[in-house]
Amino acid sequence: MLDGRSVTLIDTPGFDDTNRSDTEILRMIAHFLSTAYERDQKLAGVIYIHRISDFRMGGISTRNFRMFRQLCGDDTLKNVIILTNMWGEVSKSVGEARERELASDGLFFKPVLEKGAQMLRHDHTLESAQAIIRRLLDNNPQALQIQREIVNEKKDILQTAAGTELNKELLAEKERHRKEMMDLQQEWQAAMDAKDEETRREIEAEARKLQKEMDRIDTESKQLASNFQREKAELVQRMKDMDAEAKREQQQMQEQFRSQIEQLENQRRMDADQSRQRQEEYARQIADLARQCKRRGGLFGRIGCAIDRVLPF
Repeated sequence: MLDGRSVTLIDTPGFDDTNRSDTEILRMIAHFLSTAYERDQKLAGVIYIHRISDFRMGGISTRNFRMFRQLCGDDTLKNVIILTNMWGEVSKSVGEARERELASDGLFFKPVLEKGAQMLRHDHTLESAQAIIRRLLDNNPQALQIQREIVNEKKDILQTAAGTELNKELLAEKERHRKEMMDLQQEWQAAMDAKDEETRREIEAEARKLQKEMDRIDTESKQLASNFQREKAELVQRMKDMDAEAKREQQQMQEQFRSQIEQLENQRRMDADQSRQRQEEYARQIADLARQCKRRGGLFGRIGCAIDRVLPF
């Protein structure tokens, strides 16, 4: 609760996750966002977090931000916050210099800031976090680009802007590895001609590692192009099952709460001569039970739970 309003924060894994591939991350995020959108839930804002303590915005960071931008689309950038954190890890002058570079360089955040995104600092305090969220509270919630592509335009994930960007990255990475493999083959042949066994073994070990990496890229690319719609159907069915289960549980809980409220009401009437404090305690317990009777698990939490059960990550 913030300023009397209920706020839901959704934390997604990043594209540099150590346990999941970028393809798995994109599919997970796409399933979550499209399912929420189908149920008429749109986001008031999106926060992209960048560590100001990073010495420079390297290849992985710029790639991740390109993916993020393709997920959102230019039309929703006015609801995006570029958030820098880890300010305690650098001096003020160094942090401010990096912040200026990020905001003014066309390779980093300048293009999205020019289209309406905001760049803010988080100083690791509750007040700072609340101030950031307040920037989003009065936004007009809008569908992200990937939500419109999958739900409105009926595109498969590989056809979305984010999917196309990721596949382009995978193909470029595979091409780099292919050229490296050709160089290794030439070095291997030279080692064979020179009867240099030690170098030959080292090159073969390096070639095996490179081939394993190329196989991984092939697998990711195939995963990106397949199974999304099947997973989507399973997710929709899982959500229906969970909604039906939640409804049954809610009805059982309501019956239990109504019974408890009735017992308390009877007890309060029987104890009508009790002190005012005792009567107020009865009223508080009854009000608490009434609130619990109405409460249900949030939609976003149910979608996340369904994804965890459907996707084999």
